[in-house]
Amino acid sequence: MGTSEKIDPAPSEAPQTDKFQPFTVEILRLIKDYQQQHGLRHGDYQRYRGYCTRRIGRLRKVLKLPQGDRRHFKKRDVTEAHVTSPKSDERFLHIPLMLSERCWSYAMQLRQESNTEPRKKFHLVQKLRKACVYALQLDELCKQERCDVRTKLESQAYLAWIQGSLQFELQLWPQAAENLKKAQLIYEKISSTLPDELQLPYKQRSEEIGPSLRYCAYNIGDEKAVDLLELRSQGVLENFEALVSQTQEKTEDVLYEVKWFDAIVPVRIERIRLFLVSIEGLKESLEHAEDSQARIKMLENLFIDLRDIVTLARESVRNDKLTVKQTKECQLLLAYLLSIRVERTSQRNLILVLQTRKPQDCVRLLDINIQQTNEISQNEAIKDNERVRKYYESQMRAYKTIRSFYLGKVHAAQKRWKEAAILFDSSNKSARDTKQVGNFVSELDELLKTVKEKAELELAASKANLILDQQQEDVPLQFPQKTYKSKKPLYERLDEFREDPQLLSKNPNLVTLPPQMEPVPAKPLFFDLALNFAEFPDLTEKLEGSQPKQKQGVGISGFVKGLWGWGK
Repeated sequence: MGTSEKIDPAPSEAPQTDKFQPFTVEILRLIKDYQQQHGLRHGDYQRYRGYCTRRIGRLRKVLKLPQGDRRHFKKRDVTEAHVTSPKSDERFLHIPLMLSERCWSYAMQLRQESNTEPRKKFHLVQKLRKACVYALQLDELCKQERCDVRTKLESQAYLAWIQGSLQFELQLWPQAAENLKKAQLIYEKISSTLPDELQLPYKQRSEEIGPSLRYCAYNIGDEKAVDLLELRSQGVLENFEALVSQTQEKTEDVLYEVKWFDAIVPVRIERIRLFLVSIEGLKESLEHAEDSQARIKMLENLFIDLRDIVTLARESVRNDKLTVKQTKECQLLLAYLLSIRVERTSQRNLILVLQTRKPQDCVRLLDINIQQTNEISQNEAIKDNERVRKYYESQMRAYKTIRSFYLGKVHAAQKRWKEAAILFDSSNKSARDTKQVGNFVSELDELLKTVKEKAELELAASKANLILDQQQEDVPLQFPQKTYKSKKPLYERLDEFREDPQLLSKNPNLVTLPPQMEPVPAKPLFFDLALNFAEFPDLTEKLEGSQPKQKQGVGISGFVKGLWGWGK
C-alpha cells in the first residue's frame, strides 16, 4: 500500500556510517527483560541459566556459527569480522552477552548454595572470572565503528559492573569501588538522556550498586573514593557527551520517511523507525510461508510488536512540548501505524475465511473487516484525502461483496431460497462491477475471484430449489370423492370404518372432552337396629314339668338368660 524510503545521511558522517546502519544494542534493558521473564522474578537463577544456554544455541543456529557437530567440538568465538561484515547482524553481539549472563547466573546460584556449603565459593569466583572474560569480549566488539555511542557506553558499564562484582567477592575493595562507581555513573548519565518510560532499569541498577559502594567505602575509607577526574581520564565522560549530542541530533532530525499515498510521513522516534524497517520484507515473507498457519503466526507476532509501537506513537501525540507542525506529523504517523494494523488484521481474517467451512463464521469475520476499514477511513488525519477515501471505499465494497456471497450461503443452508437468490445475485453483480483502487492483499483478490466464479452457479441452484418448493406447495392433498361427515367422536363408532378427512386435519374429532356426566347407583348400607325391640314368645309351657309363670317383658337379654339358666 505504501512504500518506505530512508533519509540520506548527512555529508559530515563517516563513510562507514554511509554504508551500514549502526548497531544499537540496549544491553541493560535486554538482560532485564530476559531475567524477569525467565526466573529471576522469583530468584530462580538455575532456570535463567538454562534459558541462557538455550538462547545461545538458537543464536548460533540462526547465525550459522556452530561449534562443531554432534561428535566433535570446535570452539568458535564471535570476532570483529562478524561485526564489521556488510551482511552482519547485531545478534552476533548477543552471543558473548548471553555467555556472560550464563556464567553470572551460575555464580549467583552458587552464592545461595555457599551458605550451607562454603567450598562452593571457589567455584563462584571461577564463574565470575569467566563472566568477565565474555564481558571483555563483548566490550571489544562494541568498540568497532559499526556500533553507536550508546552501545559502547552500555558495554563499558556492563563490563565495569561484572568486574566490580568479581573484585567485591575477592575483597579487592579499591578496584571494586572504582569499577562499581564507573558503572553507576554511566547508568545514571544514560538514564538522564532517555524518556521517562525508559529510565526505570537504569535507575534500578544504579540503586543496586549503591549498597556495594558504601560497603567498599567502609572498608577502604572515603579518601580513596573514585572521583570524576579519574573517569574523565578513562574517556567515560567524553563518550557520554557524544551520546548526548547524538540523542539531540536524533530528536531534531528526521530518522526515516514513509511515503503513504500522496503524503510523506516523517519518523523521529528510533524505535518506530526500527519497527518500520523490520516489516519492509513482510510481504515477501508471507508469500514464501509454508502454509496458512505459518502466515497467521507471523501476523500474530507482528501484532505484539505493533501494540507497543502504537502506544508509543499515541504518547508522542500527547506531548505538549511539540509545535503545531510536529503534532500534525505525529498524528499522521499514528494514522499510518493504525492503517498497518487494520490492513494486517483484515488479512489475518481473510486467511481464516479461506480456511473455515462455516459461512456464519465467514460473515462475522467480514463484518469485523468492514467495521475496522470504516473507522480508519474516518481518521481525522486522512479523511480529507481523496485518494485515501477512494481506496478504502473500494476495499469496503469488496468486503461487502464477499459478505453477501457468504450470507447467501447461510440462507441456502436454511432453505431460504428466495433470500439466498437475492444475495447471490447482488454479490455477482457487485463482484463484476467492483473497480480495484490500489493493491489489495492476495487473499482478498482470491476471494473476489471465487465470488465471480461461484456466485452465478449458486444463484441458479437457489432459483431451481425455489421453483421446486413452490410446485410442491401448489399440489393439494388427494382425498376420496365420497366423504362422510359425522359429529360422533371416533371412540363412539370404533366398529364402523369410514374414510373421514377430518381425522387427517389439525383438529380430529377423537373423543369428547370433557366427558358427559352419567348417573351412577350408590351402594346401600343396612344397620340391624330392630332386634333389640323384638318380643319373642314364652316357651316355658312347652317344657316338661315346668309351671307357667307370669308373663314378663322379654327382650334379647332375657331370652339369653332364660336359655342358659342365668339369673335363676
